[in-house]
Amino acid sequence: MTDSTDMKTKPAEKKESLLLNLAFNIAIPTLVLTKLSGEDYLGIKLAIIVALSFPIIYGVRDFFVRGKINFFSALGVVSVALTGGISLMELDAIYIAIKEASIPALFGLATLISLKTSQPLIHTFLLNDSVLEIDKINASLLSRNRKPEFDQLLINASWILAGSFLLSAVLNYFLAVYLLTADPGTQAFNEQLGQMTALSFPVIAVPAMLVMIGDMFYLFKGITRITGLSLDEIIKQK
Repeated sequence: MTDSTDMKTKPAEKKESLLLNLAFNIAIPTLVLTKLSGEDYLGIKLAIIVALSFPIIYGVRDFFVRGKINFFSALGVVSVALTGGISLMELDAIYIAIKEASIPALFGLATLISLKTSQPLIHTFLLNDSVLEIDKINASLLSRNRKPEFDQLLINASWILAGSFLLSAVLNYFLAVYLLTADPGTQAFNEQLGQMTALSFPVIAVPAMLVMIGDMFYLFKGITRITGLSLDEIIKQK
């Protein structure tokens, strides 16, 4: 009876809109930077402020809609703020390239360092109880005495995950270096910044996402092999 009441009173978590995400984080900033940076429109500095305000607005909105901090949205807000600060101070474009590469590189490093802790980051990204039947998996590992083999699987998957972050870091850096050739504080620089924003998803996010998806399948296949459970048994049914 209590479980039924809890299910009725607990609100379902609102799903994120991919269309809204792409609009606020990529499409609108790109249009503002490439089309409205001229003196006849917003001007160089105001265009940067307006363009980068949309990802920040999205991140704040995400917090109020979900009632909790979305780590990746928060990281996106910090990244956007740094890009805006570097651009407004008219620092050399190499600083943006370094910033673009440093964030995913730090994620990759943190993933590997976390292997030495009681809670590796692989649990957060791929092996979490919102997706998998963790209790059922642990019970099967104990009954079959396969925990050491499972731990090695997690280490391998963590290295692959770190590799996806490293790939993202390299692509981020070279995309910024390749595109940001104009002098900071010019309309051409704003337009290049807009192009970088537009290309960030197909050039950076998609390859890194494909590696991560491959890692997920490797992990799931390994879990089914070690535990003897089927894929349907280890994945939570919504």
